[in-house]
Amino acid sequence: MRPLLLTAALVASPAAAQEEIVVTGRGLDERPGDIAVDVITIDRARIAENAANRLENVLADVAGLQQFRRSDSRSANPTSQGISLRGIGGNASSRALLVLDGVPQTDPFGGWVPFPAYATDRLGQIRVTRGGGSGYFGPGALAGTVELESAGPADLAPLLGRVAYGSRDAVDASASATLRASGGFATLSGAYARGDGFVPTIAAQRGAADRPAPYESASAAVRGVLSLGGATELQANVSGFTDSRARGTPFSAIRSEGADASVRLVGRGRWGWSALAYLQTRGFASQFASVAANRATATQTLDQYNTPATGVGARVEVVPPLGAGVDLRLGADVRAVSGRTQELFTYVGGLPTRRREAGGESRTTGLFADGSVAAGALTLTLGGRIDAWRITDGALTEYALAGGAPLTDQRAADRSGTEATGRAGAAYRIGDVAVLRAAAYRGWRLPTLNELYRPFRVGTDATAANSALAPERLTGVDAGVTLTPTARLSLTASVFWNRLAGAIANVTAGSGPGTFPGVGFVAAGGAYRVRQNLDAIRSTGVEVDATWRAGPVHARASWSHVDPRVEASGAAVALDGLRPAQTPLDQLSGTLGWRRGGWGASATVRHVARQYEDDQNLRPLAPATTLDGVLAVPLGRGVGLEARAENLLDERVEAGVSNSGVIERATPRTLWVGLRYGL
Repeated sequence: MRPLLLTAALVASPAAAQEEIVVTGRGLDERPGDIAVDVITIDRARIAENAANRLENVLADVAGLQQFRRSDSRSANPTSQGISLRGIGGNASSRALLVLDGVPQTDPFGGWVPFPAYATDRLGQIRVTRGGGSGYFGPGALAGTVELESAGPADLAPLLGRVAYGSRDAVDASASATLRASGGFATLSGAYARGDGFVPTIAAQRGAADRPAPYESASAAVRGVLSLGGATELQANVSGFTDSRARGTPFSAIRSEGADASVRLVGRGRWGWSALAYLQTRGFASQFASVAANRATATQTLDQYNTPATGVGARVEVVPPLGAGVDLRLGADVRAVSGRTQELFTYVGGLPTRRREAGGESRTTGLFADGSVAAGALTLTLGGRIDAWRITDGALTEYALAGGAPLTDQRAADRSGTEATGRAGAAYRIGDVAVLRAAAYRGWRLPTLNELYRPFRVGTDATAANSALAPERLTGVDAGVTLTPTARLSLTASVFWNRLAGAIANVTAGSGPGTFPGVGFVAAGGAYRVRQNLDAIRSTGVEVDATWRAGPVHARASWSHVDPRVEASGAAVALDGLRPAQTPLDQLSGTLGWRRGGWGASATVRHVARQYEDDQNLRPLAPATTLDGVLAVPLGRGVGLEARAENLLDERVEAGVSNSGVIERATPRTLWVGLRYGL
């Protein structure tokens, strides 16, 4: 209700009619010390010309920023959509921190990203910071930070709309309305997408149990920004989403939903300051099936029918006036999450015989300082934070539906601790031509509730939880140069070294048939894994990014070459020296485009090198090169024709391979034609 009241205030306020007050809807100004780290910016124009019109595909412009699997949010299991950077590996949870208007976005229970919640039309800018230790944003920024910024009044027309029809009876539509007044603005937006989907299993291996994987999602957001007088601004956001998809066999339906609300006060006077509070609710449900070896039949093995989760947090920040060339940010933040999965399993004759509940709560509370000093051509930056963390009420219980005593009743001990992290850097500007920079950093991440307490199955493979998991801690250094020989050309190159101590991984500990602790029976051909803290993952690499513009023509390229290796001993010693699962050696993205007026055309080539599905490096996924294209043609008075092509050459993009060798693919060739309106 608050954003609607703000809208009414914008219309009725006499003060708004009497004086011109500039509101932005943004947080505090960008930190000057960011010149010492590797930051990539994706502007609104580039966001708009993405062929898939989905956030995860936009982020693929930054080589090295990847989800755990190659599938996008139309066909992937949401639990595989954690994001990471710099090849330090991943799993369901994210090792890069994603924030929208300052609010952390990962799922409170599992740490994955709800990509269908973010209609790209609502975004004004994306900033990707490679490298961890950003005490400014809080825990979770192990490999870097992705900052999403909502579109402001300069980005939005009073009415915007787009609708497109695509391959496999797909529809993609969005619309927004913006009301402006001198004292603020308000936006209302909605998005909807659906499609019959494609068959994930490759053609040569399909059986009668394989079918297309349909999807349907919707999201809506209301945002109000109001000047409170002077230099103080009130920003309020309310949003929600729902998403359903299937995985291409019977008993593979997935449903996600969520709602978010946040309020932020921003002061832009002599003392800069910001105060933020937010609430997130999430729901998740997923079915799982076991498919026969000949893929003729599928039987249900698990029904994760409800996984409610909640995240709540607050943040305050102050920027004292210290004079020219000096910037200091002081603040504190807190985030508390809770969640619990509820599941039916051990099916006999098509009916479940057991029920499971698993989950708990965790909280982090931190104090941070982040500052920089510019002395002529030299900029020095130093930031740090200290966090107190606590994990409580962890439990895993399993019951027979027929009644009786619990089959499993594990209560994890409450735990707490502190973590100190930070980042130091320096940058030296050589005229207008070059910037040399170097940084060292340390970051950390608390295990998610999903990693701590929930065992799970994928096909015949089963993975046990581990309530004793320790936090992950990353230490790293990087150095680089940004060259701008002309106003049209920018070239950035970086080298880095990272070591992720205590990396959480799903470690293979046996194979079926057999009964194993924490998961029960594993069938023949299935793998038994346990979540464990590895000694470390060591990652070294090179990143190169370039942009060029000459009049209406623009080009963008990004290349990441990363060679991560596992350091392991004890029960995981067999993994020592191997590559982490789902980490390609090379990722490349290149775009060439042209824009003039309402006309536009672009082509994007992306390449992902070979990577391994599993921790033992036994199941390789083939390299893949795809071509996307976008064409925009104006038709007059704000109306334009739009044509888009994803994976135009229909390359087979392998997204997964099971223990029995069944290959899953990502999005095949998908063509779109539609209309866009903006006036």
